[in-house]
Amino acid sequence: MFKTKKDFTFFIHIIPKILQIILNTSLVFLALILSFLLVKELIIFSEVLIEKGSNDYKLFLANILTFFLYFEFITMIVKYFKEEYHFPLRYFLYIGITAMIRLIIVDHDHPVNTLFYSLVILILIIGYFIMNITPRERPDSKMRLADVLHVRN
Repeated sequence: MFKTKKDFTFFIHIIPKILQIILNTSLVFLALILSFLLVKELIIFSEVLIEKGSNDYKLFLANILTFFLYFEFITMIVKYFKEEYHFPLRYFLYIGITAMIRLIIVDHDHPVNTLFYSLVILILIIGYFIMNITPRERPDSKMRLADVLHVRN
């Protein structure tokens, strides 16, 4: 019985480490792919700028925002490694806001859809505001039920 428990605790400790290695390796490959796409987007962006007959501002803005989407994803992966394997929520909000702005610029033919996209941006900004006004420190999760009941009385 004791041997089985020891083997079980070994697996409990080793499986998260293996999964963390797989996740980290995958994120490094994703960062490399996104970096390649970021450089490719810079090349496309410079071709649009250099091309003399290009007055398409929607294409210009779409390329800029696509560049920033790649940039934000790469930044989020860097932050993941710097903050000890944690994705900050604010980067997901930044990416969502940028993606919705890009969608409004590229596809604004239907006013109702543009209104919905704008409402999504507003909700994301409100979420970001709420996230910034709440305290970063959370209460100790080891607080006993008796302590909680005592505080309420």
